[in-house]
Amino acid sequence: MRFDRLITLALAALLMIWTAGAALSQTAETAQAPDAVQSADPAQPLPEAAPSGTVAPAADGGATDIPAAPGTQTAPEAVTAVSQAIVAAEEKLEAAEADMTRLQQRVEENAENDTALVDLKLEAEELARSMLDVGVSLRPRQTEIKARLDQLGAPPAEGEPAEPDTLKAERTRLAEERAAINALTGRAEAVSVQASELGDKITSLRRDLFTNTLIKRTELGPGLMSEAYVALNDEIGQLERIYGSWIKFIWLFKWQAVLAWCFFSLLAALVLVAGAFRVFGWLIHRETDGEEPSYTSRLSVAFWSTLIPTAAMAALAGIVYLLADSLSLLRRDVAPVIAVALAVVVGIYFVSKLARAVLSPNMPAWRLVNISNSGARLLHVMVVALVVVNGLDYVLNTVSQTLDSPVVLTVAKGLIAVVLMSLILIMMSMGKPMLAASGDPADSGQRWPRVISTTLLLAGVGLFLTALLGYIGLARFVATQIVVTGAILTMMYIGYLSGRAISTQETFAGTAIGRWLETRYQLGPMALDQAGLAAGLLINLLVLMLGVPLILLQWGFQPQDIELWFYRVMTDIRIGGITISLVGIFFGVVMFIIGLIVTRWFQRWLDGSVMSRGRMDAGVRNSIKTGIGYLGVAIAGLIGVSAAGIDMSNLALVAGALSLGIGFGLQNIVSNFVSGLILLVERPFKVGDWVSTSTTEGFVKKISVRATEIETFTRQSIIVPNSELINSPVGNWTHRNKLGRVDVPIGVSYDTDARKLIEILTEIAQGHDLVLRVPEPVVHFSGFGESSLDFVLKCHISDVLNGITVRTELSLRILERLNAENIEIPFPQRDLNIKLGEDGEVLAVLKEKTGGGPAAAVKASRAKSASKLVPAPETQAGTQRRRRPSKAKADSMDVDDGGGEGEK
Repeated sequence: MRFDRLITLALAALLMIWTAGAALSQTAETAQAPDAVQSADPAQPLPEAAPSGTVAPAADGGATDIPAAPGTQTAPEAVTAVSQAIVAAEEKLEAAEADMTRLQQRVEENAENDTALVDLKLEAEELARSMLDVGVSLRPRQTEIKARLDQLGAPPAEGEPAEPDTLKAERTRLAEERAAINALTGRAEAVSVQASELGDKITSLRRDLFTNTLIKRTELGPGLMSEAYVALNDEIGQLERIYGSWIKFIWLFKWQAVLAWCFFSLLAALVLVAGAFRVFGWLIHRETDGEEPSYTSRLSVAFWSTLIPTAAMAALAGIVYLLADSLSLLRRDVAPVIAVALAVVVGIYFVSKLARAVLSPNMPAWRLVNISNSGARLLHVMVVALVVVNGLDYVLNTVSQTLDSPVVLTVAKGLIAVVLMSLILIMMSMGKPMLAASGDPADSGQRWPRVISTTLLLAGVGLFLTALLGYIGLARFVATQIVVTGAILTMMYIGYLSGRAISTQETFAGTAIGRWLETRYQLGPMALDQAGLAAGLLINLLVLMLGVPLILLQWGFQPQDIELWFYRVMTDIRIGGITISLVGIFFGVVMFIIGLIVTRWFQRWLDGSVMSRGRMDAGVRNSIKTGIGYLGVAIAGLIGVSAAGIDMSNLALVAGALSLGIGFGLQNIVSNFVSGLILLVERPFKVGDWVSTSTTEGFVKKISVRATEIETFTRQSIIVPNSELINSPVGNWTHRNKLGRVDVPIGVSYDTDARKLIEILTEIAQGHDLVLRVPEPVVHFSGFGESSLDFVLKCHISDVLNGITVRTELSLRILERLNAENIEIPFPQRDLNIKLGEDGEVLAVLKEKTGGGPAAAVKASRAKSASKLVPAPETQAGTQRRRRPSKAKADSMDVDDGGGEGEK
């Protein structure tokens, strides 16, 4: 079969290649034809449609060039192409109209068949979508016609010179062609509207069919049961005859296929069921070491111990059915029953595993609810009995449908199933499963809380009364929802609780997966918490994706309905006139991420393999790498937007408003962005440079789009906007190279030999290993200070970053050498003169106030002056901490009264 498919594909490819070659040869022959028809006689009529670029006679006998629209074809080619497009659209429309008529007839014929109605609705939706392609295929030609008509201009008005016949013929042909295209587009829209209306009609029919099935009432009585008994005997005989003949046939004539089916089914069971426990056993294993498991562990084990085995069983059932069907072991009248039986087995297995996970009859420590051991075992048996009765009813109903048994038999079997399920619910409401007051699960339990027991009792009695009243369909539907939908909702709730528990902070690290991740990848607590949050979101998403479709199937929806809704949600979300495609957005995001990954890989490769071997400066490498990163992100963004199917032309208005916002509110951001690009291209400084601005000084650590990071010498990061670095002066100590100069100021006393000091300083500088010989160190006599002769030692070093170290070392050597040479470094000196007054006026006043003589007055005056000059104890102590105490010399203070003497 695979070989036949390969041959078919090869023949199809050859046919496509031959068709393309024929089209190319026809195009080449057409291109070789003369592009214009020239006539010796100006009066000779031209072709009906003048080719582009030909010279048409004007009204005054001259020649007028009629330019062709860009990209338009010559007249014969245009006519041929347009005719083919119209013919193709016409054929497609005729087929669509025929399909529309056929669909309407089939809807009328299958008004009572829900499955057939679902398929018909899908066909109607596909037909409506295909009509959009007709308008899309004709739109380019319609645009070309409009452009050509605009180029030809309006026809001459009355009284104006007549236009050439060729132009008139071309305008007429284009108008007719446009009218034909408009007519086809209108027909396509009409078919699309009819298909949409038919889909709405199908939905209404299915809703009515579902409602009528539920509220249909059957009169119950002895006659019904007798008719059902007779029909049951007939069905059993027919069942023995059909299935007996089927079993004999496959055993006699297809025993090899039966053996192969058994072998591969057992192999699939071994791989799926045993393999699932082998691979995922650590997720569903219950520890029995005596320690009380946490609530999170119990939830996790309950969820995965239900989901993983059920998924393995469902896959096994699907493989078994597909193997039997592929080996031609199933007849058309047998296949539906086998499929339903396998589905029922999977459903029973699911409910049984869920009940065991929640109730845990044999392991009280892992139980999720507070019930006794006996109550857990009883509830487990009753829940399984409920689903078994419901599943058998579903299988027997399918058997009756395939055998075309009377409806009375289906009603009787449904009645029996509903009565049994109602009795089970009533028995459950009367049980005593709750945990005893002692708290020991082994003790006898207590009754249900009143709310639960009343709910179970009302459900059982309600089902029983509904069935007795004759509403068998409604009772069966409610019973199925109680069992199956209740199990699915319970499973979803456990999954939700598991996801929420795992998402709790510092919880994921204690799980088996968290411990494995921590050991394998050396993850920290924060990374494990983030992984736990992601795991919780994934669990919730998995619960929704599995639970919601199953519930919808139980409520009467078909798989085709779910598929159609999913398709619409993924590809066709309409908000006003905007269509959003989640698949397109996802694909666009994936393309952007791929582009981003490729950009980062290319940056690393270029930096590590190309630029590093060229021994480029680190700043240059960083600028190139950053520029490539911006370019790659821009390209990845454009690719992602295009892949998402977003029409950039629709964003023109938004772009205009954004430009206005940039002009006002975002101008600083744009200014910083442009300044960042200038810094990367012009490179006035680069990463690693030592820069100084008006506000800070330090090393450049990073140049980003908006700002530059500068790290000061105290390890503080300063974020400086790029616009300030462009518009303000910036000093760069390492712009071209790291060569720098160190200045060491020194002051000596006036008694020092200046020339000898210059020699000493020069000798000290030349003796330092980090000081360059060229240019050589120099000493400048900078001037005469108030108390010293000032000199400056200037020397150059190869790396300005070592300036502080070199300056410190030189200062220490200078100090040691000056001490050895007995050269004094003077302290600042001040002369203080205090004038007490003239003609003894101040002394007379002081004498009056103090009551003493001139000596007492002078002493009081000096005490007052001292109180102004000497600071308070706190201030004096602070001054001593902030500055070095100066060496003062006693000055003479002369008294003008002639009676006192100055003190030294």
